[in-house]
Amino acid sequence: MNNLDIELVSVSKSFANMPVVKDINLAIPQGEFVSILGPSGCGKTTTLNMIAGFSAPTRGEIRIRGKSQIRVPPERRNIGLVFQNYALFPHMTVAENVAFGLKMKGTAREEITTAVAGALRSVHLEGFGGRYPRELSGGQQQRVALARAIAPRPSVLLLDEPLSNLDLKLREAMRVELKEIHEQLGMTFVYVTHDQEEAMAMSDRIVVMWQGVVAQEGKPATIYRDPSTRFVADFIGKSNILPVAGVTQCSGFVELAIDDGGPVLKARSCERTGDVRYCSIRPESISILEGISPVADGLNRVHGVVRRIVNLGGSYEILVEAGENIRLAVLVRSSRSGAPPEIGQSILLGIDPGDIQPLAD
Repeated sequence: MNNLDIELVSVSKSFANMPVVKDINLAIPQGEFVSILGPSGCGKTTTLNMIAGFSAPTRGEIRIRGKSQIRVPPERRNIGLVFQNYALFPHMTVAENVAFGLKMKGTAREEITTAVAGALRSVHLEGFGGRYPRELSGGQQQRVALARAIAPRPSVLLLDEPLSNLDLKLREAMRVELKEIHEQLGMTFVYVTHDQEEAMAMSDRIVVMWQGVVAQEGKPATIYRDPSTRFVADFIGKSNILPVAGVTQCSGFVELAIDDGGPVLKARSCERTGDVRYCSIRPESISILEGISPVADGLNRVHGVVRRIVNLGGSYEILVEAGENIRLAVLVRSSRSGAPPEIGQSILLGIDPGDIQPLAD
C-alpha cells in the first residue's frame, strides 16, 4: 500500500520559456512535517502552488495519496492552505471564518459546529469564536487562519511563509505551537519558508531548493552537519567556507591545502577527492586552545590573530585572521568566569578533522 501523501515526479515549470522549477522529484509520507527552504526566487512557492493546484506543471506529474492531480482543481484536492497574510474576512467572527470552508462544501450545521469547536481547541483559541479579527493579535489571527484550514480535516496542509509577518518573539512561540499542532493532528504539513531557523526548529525533513532544483534534502541535523554543496553549507546556518588548492588522500582522512597560503587541514575522508574545491567549518566547531597537549588530542591547530569581536549575549563571535586572505568566524559561549580574547591578540585554534566538510562546489 502506498503511504505517500504527496509525490512530485519529474516536475518542471516554466514561465514564458523561462524555467523556474527544473525536473524535481519529491516523495512526502503521510504525517510528515516537510519544509521547502530556499532564498527568494528559488522556486519553492511555485512548487507549493503546483501542489495546491493554483499552477499546472509544464512537465511531470503530481500525485496526492496515489492519485494524479493533473487537471484536478484546487477545491477538489482535499488540501488546507495557510497564507502569509492570514486572509481572514474582517466582517465575520472567528467562528464564522473557521466555518467558511465547511459551509462552501455544504456540510451539515451540526457537523460545522463540532468541527469549528475542535479546530479552535486545536489552536488554543477556545472562547474566541465570537470575536472579530480586528480584536485579535497577529499571532491569534494566524491561529484562526490555521484553524480554518484544518477544520475540514484535509489530508495535507500547505503553509506559505505563515509566520513572516510576526515579530521575532511571536514567531518563536508560534514555531512551538505549530509543531505541537502537527503532532496532535498527525496531518501532513508542507511548509514553505526562507528562514532556515524555522525549518530547523519544526521539520522532520528539509528540502533545500536553489535555482529551481533540489540542492539537498534530509533530516535537519544531517543537512546542518553534512551539507552536500557550498550553497547549502552557506545557506543553512553560519559557516566558514574556505577555498581548497589541493587534496591529499591519507588513511582514513584527507589533507586539504587551503588556498592563498592558508594552513593544511586534516578533514573527514571523502569519495571523490579530485572534485573538492572548498571546505566548510561551522563557527561553533572551532575552539580556542589553552593548555591542551599538542599531540594527544588529534585536532588541527591554526594560529591566528583576533580582528573583531561581536557580543551576541549568550556567545561571542570572534573573527580570526588565519592567513593573508583567510578569515575564520569562531563562536564561543560567554560566561561570568571567562572573558573573550582581545582584538590584536594572537591565539591558537583547534578544529576536529570530523568537523571539516570537503565540498565539491
